[in-house]
Amino acid sequence: MVKPLWVQGQVLRSNGGHQYRRQDRIGRKIFRAALAPRPVVMNLARFPRLHWGHLPTPLELLQNLSRELGGPSIWIKRDDCTGMSTGGNKTRKLEFLLAQAHVQGADVVLTQGATQSNHARQTAAFAARLGIACHILLEDRTGIGERNYQHNGNVLLDRLHGAAIERYPGGTDMEAALTAAAERFQAEGKNAYLIPGGGSNATGALGYVNAAFELVGQANDRDLRIDQVIHATGSTGTQAGLVTGLSGIRSDIPVLGISVRAEKAQQEENVFRLACTTAEKLGAAGAVSRDDVTANSDYVGEGYGIPAPSTLEAIDLLARLEGILLDPVYSGKGMAGLIDLVRKGEFEQDQNIVFLHTGGAAGLFGYTSFLGA
Repeated sequence: MVKPLWVQGQVLRSNGGHQYRRQDRIGRKIFRAALAPRPVVMNLARFPRLHWGHLPTPLELLQNLSRELGGPSIWIKRDDCTGMSTGGNKTRKLEFLLAQAHVQGADVVLTQGATQSNHARQTAAFAARLGIACHILLEDRTGIGERNYQHNGNVLLDRLHGAAIERYPGGTDMEAALTAAAERFQAEGKNAYLIPGGGSNATGALGYVNAAFELVGQANDRDLRIDQVIHATGSTGTQAGLVTGLSGIRSDIPVLGISVRAEKAQQEENVFRLACTTAEKLGAAGAVSRDDVTANSDYVGEGYGIPAPSTLEAIDLLARLEGILLDPVYSGKGMAGLIDLVRKGEFEQDQNIVFLHTGGAAGLFGYTSFLGA
């Protein structure tokens, strides 16, 4: 069997159309690979990219948490360590998005998000490094009026990176507001580049197609069989990119998104739609099927940006047991879902579950009242 060769994010060749088993050189371990009937080429080098992320991010075993829960081996993919203003999953997306903005000659970048938006903070950091203006539209989705929430955490970092901020009440059509803001800049003669909330379009999702390749490469290097990837899913770009990459190379690794806002059916449909668009952008239309997309909305709690008791427990457990900081909006809810599923016996003891940490610890400083500080 010829193993897939990985160069600059593409599979150069593979063969076969079945599942194979082979012994390694010392004849003691068994490897299982599911290969596509035909090679699927996803050449990310065709797209402009800023190589500013601290990649690859570490893949680590959470020994203490795994022992505490008494279930499968839990691994963590440390995308909280991507660099650019405390790191997070948006670094991967913005490498492609801001590269496109640069190619198009943009002199101002606009995006939108909730008050404590991780995406807005990292967009501001990228724009600062690129030397262009950044204009951020923040929506009050939670109704939390405390000073720290409104001015500390990510909001403080937005301003430190030099971004201009506009505030909007909850329920505003933020994409329409973003378009209107861009039109104002264009009327002033500016070349505005718009980034949707979360950086979640086909260009941004390329970052997580690349992350899928990276993760499989790390697993192969250490003979690690990954049984499932779990992460927090919101604006859909992270999950769509992962699903596109993992499905496209026939990794046989399922992805479960723990929703932080939308109901299951809506979230799955949104992810699937973007995954299909991303696959088409890569010239791999049809690489993703509807069955590849799974979400769980049981851990949203009272709503987006409102930490549930399970969220706070997850933040506390990871901080005390592993010295790792989760955030109250995304990774805290994602880990809460994983912890609960382990406790319910959803996984076998010999399985390996990878939790993708999407970052966001800067937001903790906006949630001090929830954390008892």
